[in-house]
Amino acid sequence: MSRIDQLRDDRQVAQWLILCAVVIFGMIMLGGVTRLTHSGLSMVEWKPLVGAIPPLTEQHWLTEFEKYKQFPEYQKTNFDMSLDGFKTIFMYEYLHRLLGRVIGVLFALPLLYFLFRGRVRPGLAPSLVCLFFLGGLQGFLGWYMVKSGLVDNPRVSQYRLTAHLGVAVAIYAYMLWIAFGLLFTDRATREKKSNSNARWTLALMALVYLMILSGGLVAGTRAGLAYSTWPLMGTSFIPAGLYASVPPWLSMFEDITTIQFNHRMLAYLLFVLLNAFALMVYFRAQKRHAKLGAMLLLVAVWMQMGLGISTLLLHVPVALATAHQGGAVLLLTATVFLSHVQLRQ
Repeated sequence: MSRIDQLRDDRQVAQWLILCAVVIFGMIMLGGVTRLTHSGLSMVEWKPLVGAIPPLTEQHWLTEFEKYKQFPEYQKTNFDMSLDGFKTIFMYEYLHRLLGRVIGVLFALPLLYFLFRGRVRPGLAPSLVCLFFLGGLQGFLGWYMVKSGLVDNPRVSQYRLTAHLGVAVAIYAYMLWIAFGLLFTDRATREKKSNSNARWTLALMALVYLMILSGGLVAGTRAGLAYSTWPLMGTSFIPAGLYASVPPWLSMFEDITTIQFNHRMLAYLLFVLLNAFALMVYFRAQKRHAKLGAMLLLVAVWMQMGLGISTLLLHVPVALATAHQGGAVLLLTATVFLSHVQLRQ
């Protein structure tokens, strides 16, 4: 295969991966809306192969509503819900699951085409197959999460919710990593060791990902509703009761005061580090793409900080909270982009 043909194939594979990543970004946003509208427990069965068709008649809707009534969320929380109210929350969850199926098809069919036509760069096929199986794992994790809320306490486990979010974001970031590698890096550059700036961006990517997981714990425990003040938490910067659980480390995962405090502290740390790094790259870089990456990172981090504070002060409205979740993913995107820009310098 000529170099021109290889570059063409690389570009087409990268474009397909970016398209999949964009749809996954939409999936993450829709997942946020589903969680914030408390719609995730409205579908009490998992039918991965035959569940693509929604209720089409009034009788079908009544049947689904009766199934919902058998579980704690209706019995303890939504006991006064009407059929129309049920239809609303059901459709959020239904569309979330349907989009998951669409992503599976959007990824699997082109993957088979590229593999059988020999258009995947040597050595890349295992990574693409790994992405496919991660997608299957994500579907299972979604149902595993829902099951945790179909018991006595009608709220999903924050551990399972964080795992579900974390795998979705990992798939998204890995897709972009591969796509940017195909678009921005030739074979010679791939074999070079990364420079110090690139290693820094990899560390910052890990911190942003940790921040997203921290946000998953906030969402799963509804810790964002505990203190709607900023910069203080209530009447003090460091609230009473931090790490009061036994053992203390359990507070990081189950105590809402500690969870929100940790999320804030990690946000402050990232805000300082990302701003400092982006400004350093912007003023030292010679190439246009590096300056662009630094600017994108600056915009993303300031936007995310503003969204986080606004979401907190306004008591977690659905639109702002969803935008805050999306902003976290865009911040991770900016770090992935800047990392690849640094790698090819």
